Amino acid sequence: MQRTYPNQFSRFGISDEQVLKHVQDCFHTIFFDPDEKTYTDVDEDSGCMIDTGNVDARTEGMSYGMMMTVQMDRKDLFDKLWQFSMRYMFQKDGPYAGYFAWSVSPEGKHNAEGPAPDGEEYFAMALFMASARWGDGEGIFCYSEQAREILRHCLHQDEMVPGGRAMWDPENHLIRFVPEADFSDPSYHLPHFYSLFARLADPEDRPFWQKAAEASRTYIVQSAHPVTGMSPEYAEYDGTPRLMFGKPFTYYSDAYRVAMNIALDTLWFGPREDTAQIASHLQDFFQGIPESELKAYQLDGTPADEPAMHPVAITAVLAAASIASSSPAADKALLHFWNTPLRRGKRRYYDNCLYFFCLLMLAGCYQMY
Repeated sequence: MQRTYPNQFSRFGISDEQVLKHVQDCFHTIFFDPDEKTYTDVDEDSGCMIDTGNVDARTEGMSYGMMMTVQMDRKDLFDKLWQFSMRYMFQKDGPYAGYFAWSVSPEGKHNAEGPAPDGEEYFAMALFMASARWGDGEGIFCYSEQAREILRHCLHQDEMVPGGRAMWDPENHLIRFVPEADFSDPSYHLPHFYSLFARLADPEDRPFWQKAAEASRTYIVQSAHPVTGMSPEYAEYDGTPRLMFGKPFTYYSDAYRVAMNIALDTLWFGPREDTAQIASHLQDFFQGIPESELKAYQLDGTPADEPAMHPVAITAVLAAASIASSSPAADKALLHFWNTPLRRGKRRYYDNCLYFFCLLMLAGCYQMY
């Protein structure tokens, strides 16, 4: 593992050696600690990431695990995760053929048949990076072809599969919450991935991905609150918040990822004034609020009578926001994260996934293969 980008913690005198050790220790906890890991072997040649709060394996977590392992140069674990995904989640027929069932039991039984597009986009990016880092193998381990096939379905499911529907709207270039929906989830928007898909996908689709990158950068700004910087979990194509699943509040678990996504886009493709303002506003709003008092919120900052389910995730993404932010609170957010351990217990899965990605960014180790 090497640093390609700045060690953001060096401003506090924290050395590269200390930071890299922390990265290695956190990776070990997530994948190997007998009491706190979220990864588990399933078959001799497969394994999965467990959502410890819901006791299932999700395409979100599986693709996250693949991104973690390619960043950490663990081809053995990457291949086990991909094998599980193809063996137990990949849909071979019906309107979802070519997609992945978003939730299965740890034994591989489907809890749902439909896909979640954030899984597909992370699968594709992790596979392209695996191809660049380790080279293509055969069959499902021909990583780059598998990635291109996923992206073909994402854009052309309507043409490829009877009764199917694409994951991206062909007119506005925005990712859908699910293929059947005509609205989005701001945290699904990964313009830094789409900019790479514009180089790596099928040549005829590359212009679409470049337009998707710019459309998503615009949408991230459009859907964020102009004062607090908060983004809704779900939003219409014009950025208007959409209430879902009986939640009477808008800034909740999915939405935390927007700050993390802004940070990585900034790290890989450079700063933007509009997204930097979002990062700054978020840090300004949350400055001084202890994790024990974090809530679900309306976008204007009004707290709901509902504790944040993933407070460590909020701490992590606020620190990552320091990559883009100009807020006076940036250093405090960064130092607070350095002094915050991985989450323990039942709800650790989501918090620790975001924690690890944010740590990779801030350590300078989240590389663009």
